[in-house]
Amino acid sequence: MLTQETQFTPGVSESGILSRVQGFVQGNSLYRQQGFVLAEDDRFFEKAALDSKYVAAMITFIEDEFGIYVSACEVSEDNLGSLRAVARFVASKQTFAVG
Repeated sequence: MLTQETQFTPGVSESGILSRVQGFVQGNSLYRQQGFVLAEDDRFFEKAALDSKYVAAMITFIEDEFGIYVSACEVSEDNLGSLRAVARFVASKQTFAVG
């Protein structure tokens, strides 16, 4: 079975995290819709119709990209509800990163 190697860099700045998360979101087919624009503080669940597949994909991205573990109790709109929220959440967990 092939596995994808992830380039994990500990101590990434919040703005660096935000940039990577924006790249992930822009690569998601939902956000490639004509004219769809998502600002850093726009709430994902208010701006777009998202489902559990999106949440699972975001969690997988965060864990793979930044080497942190997202526990079930951390899955909330406060942590994963906007680009800025995700960046803040990941930055706060970096001391617990693995990789």
